[in-house]
Order: sequence, then C-alpha cells, then structure tokens
Amino acid sequence: MLKQHLQFKLSQKLSPQQIQLMKLIQLPTQAFEQRLKQELEENPALESGKAENESLDDDYDDSFDDTIDSESISAEDINIDDYLSDDEIPEYRTQTSNYSADDDEKSVPYAAGTSFNQYLISQLNTVYLSDEEWAIAEFLVGSVDESGYIRRPLTDIMDDLAFTQNIYTEEKTIEKVLKIVQELDPPGVAARTLDECLIIQLKRKEPTPSIELATTILERSFEQFTKKHYKKLILKYDVTEDQLKEAIGEIERLNPKPGGSYSGNNRMVEHVVPDFSIKIVDGDLELTLNGRNAPELHVSKDYSNMLQGYKDAKEKSKSQKDTVIFIKQKLDAAKWFIDAIKQRQQTLFVTMNTIMEYQREYFLTGDERKLRPMILKDIADKIHMDVSTVSRVANSKYVDTPYGTKLIKEFFSESMKNEQGEDVSTREIKKILETVIGEEEKKKPLTDDKLAKILKEKGYPIARRTVAKYREQLGIPVARLRKQI
Repeated sequence: MLKQHLQFKLSQKLSPQQIQLMKLIQLPTQAFEQRLKQELEENPALESGKAENESLDDDYDDSFDDTIDSESISAEDINIDDYLSDDEIPEYRTQTSNYSADDDEKSVPYAAGTSFNQYLISQLNTVYLSDEEWAIAEFLVGSVDESGYIRRPLTDIMDDLAFTQNIYTEEKTIEKVLKIVQELDPPGVAARTLDECLIIQLKRKEPTPSIELATTILERSFEQFTKKHYKKLILKYDVTEDQLKEAIGEIERLNPKPGGSYSGNNRMVEHVVPDFSIKIVDGDLELTLNGRNAPELHVSKDYSNMLQGYKDAKEKSKSQKDTVIFIKQKLDAAKWFIDAIKQRQQTLFVTMNTIMEYQREYFLTGDERKLRPMILKDIADKIHMDVSTVSRVANSKYVDTPYGTKLIKEFFSESMKNEQGEDVSTREIKKILETVIGEEEKKKPLTDDKLAKILKEKGYPIARRTVAKYREQLGIPVARLRKQI
C-alpha cells in the first residue's frame, strides 16, 4: 500500500539574469565588445551612443519582473507611465567615473597577405614538373603544417592521393617529389622530423669543418646530441671540445620551426587588450578601467514614442496590444542589460582595486619577490563576494602595469613558511630559484638536490621534489639538459 508523506526541501537557484551577469563578468574586453554588439543587434529597443531627450526613467518601477511570461499578462496590465520619462539615464549607469575620452586606447593592426601554403605553391611554379609530379607536390604542400613540417607518413599520403585525387603512385615517387618540395624556401620546410629539418638547413650553407661536423652529428648521433652527451661525442668523432662547441653553435643558429619564419603566415594570433591600467602617480597607485568596458547605452526613442502613441490612442486594436507586450519585453531586456553592465563595471573595478591594494608593494616596485601570498578567498572576503566571482575576474583579465601587461591570475599564489615562520609567496621562491639557476656554472649545472640546499641556506626549507615541481612550472629543464660546453 502506498503511503503519502510531505517532505520540505530548501533549494537555491540562480535566476537567468544572474547567470547572464556572471557570464558578462567573465568576459574580457574584446569578448565583451562582441557580446555588446550581439545584444544591440538582437534587441531593437537598445541603442548605443548618447540619448537625445527621452529614455527609461532611472527610478524604474521594479514591480514588473523580467521573468513574466508574455502569455500571463495583457496590455491593460502594463503601466505605460513607468516606461516613459523625460529624464535621461544618469551617466554613472553607463560610464565609469575614472575614464575620460582623452585616455589612450590601444588598437591592434591586422596584417593581410598570402598564406604560407600559397607562398610555397608560388615557388612550385618556377620548377619544371610533370602533371603527376605537380599534383603530388601540390598535395605535399597542402600537408605542410604551420610549423613547416609534414607530420604524416608517406604511406598515408600515398593512400590519400589514390582515394581523393585518383593518383596511383609509389612511395619512392612521392619521396622523390618530397625532395623537390624540401628545396623550397624557407630552408627546412616539408621536413618530417626535427633532425631532418636541421640537416636540410645545414646542407644549404657553405660547407665548413664546423658545418660538416654538425651535419654528421645530426645524421648519426642525434639522440646523443639531444641528451647532451658531449664527452661521448668528443670521443666518437675524435674532436676537441672547441670544435664540438663550434659545431653545436652552428646547430643552435638553425630554425627548428621554418614555417614560423614566414612573415605572411596569417595564423590566428590572440591580441591582448588590457582590461585595467595601473599607473604610479606622485608615488601612489592609480587604477583605471579600460574605457571600452564603459559603453554609452540608452533605450530607443522610437520605442518610447510607440508606447506614448498607444497611451494616447482612444481605441486600441488587438495588434496594438500585442505590440505593447512585445515592446515591454524588449524594454525590460534593455533595462536589465544596462543595469548588468553597470554591475559588471563595479565588480571589475572593486575586485581589481582590492588586488592592487593587497599587492601594493609589488605594483610600486615591480619586484616579484614583493608579491604577497594571495588566494581567491583573501580577495572575496575583503569585497564580500563569492570566490567564483573573483575567479571569473582573475582568470581572463589583463592589467597594464609599469612593468608590462600581466594576467591577473598570476598575482595569486599559495604561501609557504620560511625559517623565521613568516608566510612567503611561492612566486617569491620561484623567482629566487630562477635567479640561482641563471647564475649557475653552465658546464656544471646544479641538480635539484643542490638547488634545494641553496634555497635552504637562503631561508626557504623546501624538499627536492618541490624544487623539481617549481622548476618544471618555470619551464626549466633538468640539470643534464642545461649543460653547456
């Protein structure tokens, strides 16, 4: 037998407006501009630029919830006067108080030109090839990636030629055409491996003893060279240390990514637009929000006129009533979007200002050793917001400082105790580790154990495995791979 019972449950959900606000806060400047453009296109009641005389009243009556279903209201339920006012929206609603029209805005030029593959094809036009060889060469050029390599096996290319181009050929024929493609510029293009790329470049140079030795090392002892087994190479080729050093110098001057050297390679490049700017003015810090985050928005005057016309009309048709409901929805959306931008500006500025004050010593000096340990909760507690909100601001925003453009999340770090029991930032330890490695003797680089001892002597007692972790995070290889002759 079924039994009925009551169960009370308390749940908390974000409204669609709150979710959209969080998404707006997360957007960096360029993405925000795209979102703004999209909203202007989708909502005809929202316009950019300064309003002339009429707009939404700042004292908008919030009794009309934005989530009201259009089917649950009628035109008579709408108070037209709530949407009509002769007052303009105050400027604080759509602008930041710390930005002026005279402030600099950084613009990024875009270059246009032929693609890397088109550049290679244009060179093929100067080479005599049969129809079949030309088709194979064109297919090989199309297989060259951005770095200038052909990463696919020739057997796979042979199969693709048969299935897609109806060209049935042998692997040795493709190999022959590949050698022709590898003669194109830039040197090293269409190589299948790194050693092949470097060897192609060396063979383009004027032969010298150093270049001949370098070529031999790459052809016969590439693995020993990459692992820096220099003593074995000296014994194997019966050369002096200076001769080996000159040969390695020739290799180090080569380009491991020949595709990247072509100036017309129109790859997608991420352009960073700082969301904030910090300047030192009279010995104090000054924070400004990028003016592109402060658009001038207002409600369409035409929509206000349409509402006024409906109000003045003595007889109201069904189509007019449907239009008023539609206008009400668009006006509500426009009002919410303007309010959301205002909240976004306030959240961004308050969060970054708190971070700036927290790391004041760093921003005044530029010394990364002055960075204090700081986690998201430290800032969230100070501004009385959720940790997730601070995370959204920090993860995708950049700040222009006197010491370069920095990603905000880089200022966050965990803390460790030094020998005095003081909390120090892991960024400080990494900076000291980087300095110690930079000053080491290159012929005898320091192992992780020795680095741990040096850091302990400097007052940072950390384990060898922690040193290894920090070294990897800094992109520094192990001692053996840092060795030089």
